Amino acid sequence: MDAPRDPARRTLAGATPLLKKRATVGPPAEPATEALPLPLPAPAAPAQVPPPADRPQLVDSRAEIAARRPPKADPELREREALALPGWVALAALLLALVSIALVLAQAGLIPHFADELPDLRSEAVQETGGPVVTGWALSAVTVGAAVALYALAGLLANAGGETRVLSRWGRYRGTVRRTGLLWVNPLLRRRRVDVRLRHWRSEAVQVTDRTGTPIVVRLLVVWRIKDTARAVFAVGDHEEYLREQIHAVLTRTASTLPCDSDAAPGPALRDGQWFADELSRALAAEAAPAGLEVYSAQPLALEYAPEVADSMRRRRLAELDAGLRTVLVDDAVEAAALAVRRLERATAHELDVAARSALMEQLLVAFVAPAGVPSGLPATVPAPAGAGALTKNGKAGQEGKRA
Repeated sequence: MDAPRDPARRTLAGATPLLKKRATVGPPAEPATEALPLPLPAPAAPAQVPPPADRPQLVDSRAEIAARRPPKADPELREREALALPGWVALAALLLALVSIALVLAQAGLIPHFADELPDLRSEAVQETGGPVVTGWALSAVTVGAAVALYALAGLLANAGGETRVLSRWGRYRGTVRRTGLLWVNPLLRRRRVDVRLRHWRSEAVQVTDRTGTPIVVRLLVVWRIKDTARAVFAVGDHEEYLREQIHAVLTRTASTLPCDSDAAPGPALRDGQWFADELSRALAAEAAPAGLEVYSAQPLALEYAPEVADSMRRRRLAELDAGLRTVLVDDAVEAAALAVRRLERATAHELDVAARSALMEQLLVAFVAPAGVPSGLPATVPAPAGAGALTKNGKAGQEGKRA
């Protein structure tokens, strides 16, 4: 499907050929002079000679139009792994900060001594005064411990399977977290949740026109996923809306290359199925790649004529099928009549002349093709074979002699 096509050797059905000249190397050819007609030599055996350089080549114009380039993406905007620590590191830092705060508060006397069995953590100044003593050092230690605990707690995130986090700061991309489980990232970064699981989208009825201009209605099933989260978030405003618009555009362009049915003229059609699905998948994958989307398949679920032309196209198709069936029946009847005439001549050892054979063939064709119960309106024009009259007279005379 993705192999390059040679337009000089293979063209699509119904393509409009354009004339192109190959570039010639060397001085321009001199104009041809008129000469007297010479006798042509005897035709020789055909040899495979490459076409001359100045002969026009047939080129498929639709193949050139279809070879359009998709939009280019920023080469620097690519997904890269962001810095993420395991969650237990943040939990250990949080626990250490809380323990430190508790020790400082106990030394300042803000946490009373509950039992004599426990070690007394109060400072000497607190023990002498019997009340809490808040110093500048204790206040600074509690503030730092609270900041560390808040910083460790704010950076925790639980990343489920099939989901990623796109990190950015002030609109600049900082990386993507694809690891699952409990993680810690910089809480000063903005986190966007992006679903990278395999998804399918069933389109609504999209009305397009085929190559003959007949309106048709197509429903598609598209299987896709996000491959590059950086481009899916920053290259387009809404990647799902972008994918829907590209599906409509690619479907319109692909459906206009072939007719919906090929009953009237033999050739490829949209109802072939496999070609239509492969071409849609190839074109849609090329258009969605700059947005970081990966399209696996685009399969037509329904391919019907539009309601305003459905009845007329159905009658036309039935008429074409009826005409084809009648052609087959007439051909079979002609072969059967010819075979019957040959067997009759072989059985009677008498060869009919041209007129008799034609008349007999006509009667047999009418008998084969005419509906049942309809008598043939053609007269019996088959002449009797020679000697048949004398044989009949002799038979009648013999019967009269026996009766006498």
